[in-house]
Amino acid sequence: MPEPLTADFDLHGLCGVRLIDANQGDARAVQRQLGPLQKTLDREPDITIRFVDRAVDPASLRYMGAREVGWTDDGFFVLKSKKTPVVVRIPMEDVGGHCEIVAEHGLPAVPFLIAILNMTVLGNGALPLHAAAFELHGVGTLVTGWSKGGKTELLMAAARAGARYIGDEWVYLTTDGRMVGIPEPIRLWDWHLKQLPEVRSTLGLTDRAKLRGIPAIRGVERAMPGRIRRSAPGRTVRRAMPILEDQLRVDLAPETLFGAIGDMEGRLDRILFVVSAAGADTTLEPIDPSAVAERMVASLMYERREFLALWQQARFAHPGIRNEHIETFEARQRDLLRDIFAGHPACVVTHPYPVDIHALFEAVRPAIAGT
Repeated sequence: MPEPLTADFDLHGLCGVRLIDANQGDARAVQRQLGPLQKTLDREPDITIRFVDRAVDPASLRYMGAREVGWTDDGFFVLKSKKTPVVVRIPMEDVGGHCEIVAEHGLPAVPFLIAILNMTVLGNGALPLHAAAFELHGVGTLVTGWSKGGKTELLMAAARAGARYIGDEWVYLTTDGRMVGIPEPIRLWDWHLKQLPEVRSTLGLTDRAKLRGIPAIRGVERAMPGRIRRSAPGRTVRRAMPILEDQLRVDLAPETLFGAIGDMEGRLDRILFVVSAAGADTTLEPIDPSAVAERMVASLMYERREFLALWQQARFAHPGIRNEHIETFEARQRDLLRDIFAGHPACVVTHPYPVDIHALFEAVRPAIAGT
């Protein structure tokens, strides 16, 4: 039997994670979440994940929801990672500071790991932001906005122009103007891929078959005579179509779009605030960076809604627990957003949805021209 291993991950000096008594599968699961950030820490880790055969006696658990969360008198446990059963003990009172998570071997992912890492980065004085970032012609550009606002589309447009990847989904900003990222998979929908034939041509057979097959099924469903559509099999097909159409996407490593991704670090020079709208035009207008900061406070609260629900479940399980990091993070986010954004040129990019990726980039080119 292989010896248990210890592995460290370092998020650009902002947060250190250490795995203890992990097996190879456990380490791969965490690496899928954190990316190629494995590096021996020269300091104590902020987050320790200790792997065990059994984290709790199942007979001692009490449940919340559909057995998604459980607790004992001295422990709080997450029992599902998305839809997959797991058993992970999370000390919610310690999140944001030095925190030790206990996880059973074999999990596909550590639930809430990115949320816990983000809270820890915030506790260490940097800002986790729902955003994308790239560098083009020596200019570091941050793209932010509400979920589905157009960050990924602009990142893809920049990739086609030869930009260097810094981050997508979560970008971490420091008070001295540094931007760093985690290499999250980039989700592209079928309509994206139709505009990116060079990317579509790299897809494997399974993804190509899926992207061809689902529209074919949709065409058959729409062509059904009314009496067949009203029959039990026809109703089943109609009910299945939204589920199938939600699969018209692929998740690609950032290397697929950008090539080698390098150190995923850069400087914050420009801010683009992206918004989708009903109009047909793509427009670019200056905006006060403080206005972007204020809006992103609400966006960050939305992005953390599942973690904040977990905190309320922990308070239900153990009344009286406190966590200053969780209880004050909104104010700290607001202060950091204002301080970090201040003095940086910012523009609001308003565009239709779906958007023409080439037209989007041409519209924003003046804002990200070299200094």
